[in-house]
Amino acid sequence: MVRRKAALMGVILVTSRSFSDGDLDLVARANEAGHSILRGPAHHDLAELRPLLLDADAWIAGTGPVTDEHLAAAPRLRVVARYGVGTEAVDVAAAVRRGVVVTNTPGANADAVADHAVGLMLAALRTIPDGDRRVRAGDWSVRRGRELGAATVGIVGFGRIGQGVAARLSGFGPRVVASDPFLPEELVRAAGAEPLALDDLFGTADVITLHAPGGQRLVDAERLAGMRPGTVLVNTARPDLIDEQAVAQALADGILAGYAADTLDGDTAASASPLLAPELAARVIVTPHLGAQTTQAVDNMGRMSLDDAIAVLRGDAPAHPVTR
Repeated sequence: MVRRKAALMGVILVTSRSFSDGDLDLVARANEAGHSILRGPAHHDLAELRPLLLDADAWIAGTGPVTDEHLAAAPRLRVVARYGVGTEAVDVAAAVRRGVVVTNTPGANADAVADHAVGLMLAALRTIPDGDRRVRAGDWSVRRGRELGAATVGIVGFGRIGQGVAARLSGFGPRVVASDPFLPEELVRAAGAEPLALDDLFGTADVITLHAPGGQRLVDAERLAGMRPGTVLVNTARPDLIDEQAVAQALADGILAGYAADTLDGDTAASASPLLAPELAARVIVTPHLGAQTTQAVDNMGRMSLDDAIAVLRGDAPAHPVTR
């Protein structure tokens, strides 16, 4: 009887570090649905994953790559449930060819990232991390900052996160402008921002926050040259949106007053980034990709990805399909 039950259970491979690390016991939720959780490495190294993929019926995948080679190593796989929003690391076309459903968790971490973006704006405008460092070194001199309510804030990408930023800014009272090629102007206005073309936004805003999808370069030397002197740039989206060398030079030249980001090119291997140069430390703030790391966001991403995986294994349509 025990063997019969084990044979009927689905195996859900999980390669996200924070899965079931919030308030929800998602492992118990999977077990109650008749499935077992199998943990794997977050970096998705194929040599380590191959024996795990062999038994996987579903895969809750973190930010590591999901290639055709990974999928070929998983003959029982029916669904890749991306633990997060972006699917650029997933070979979606290969999944479609192999009949594997791909899902993601849209909106799961939108509030968390919007909070973090506004926090980085305030930290940069008031030079909070630099002030903390100087006090610890015995330096109580004051660097004068700027108020968020007196600024024009430009939001690049006005989806769930961008609109969440606009909602949070309403309490501070700045002028809010936004650029998004996919949204009608009336929807931008209804969500609390004035629509502007991208170049006009970059030439108008005192604070610019990026919430656009990766795979494009939005900030290069030419665009930086058209910004208002003293602009603060915030990036909680993707590192490839900016030319790091050009941003570092703009900071050195005084075009940018500050840069605050939740990721750098290379992510945790970004030690060689020009933005980490000691001479820029007073004007650069970098956090270790923690924008989505709140208890609530972790619960949302875990619940949504698990529920979609279970739905596919049950033969139902998932709630958040990228493919069908």
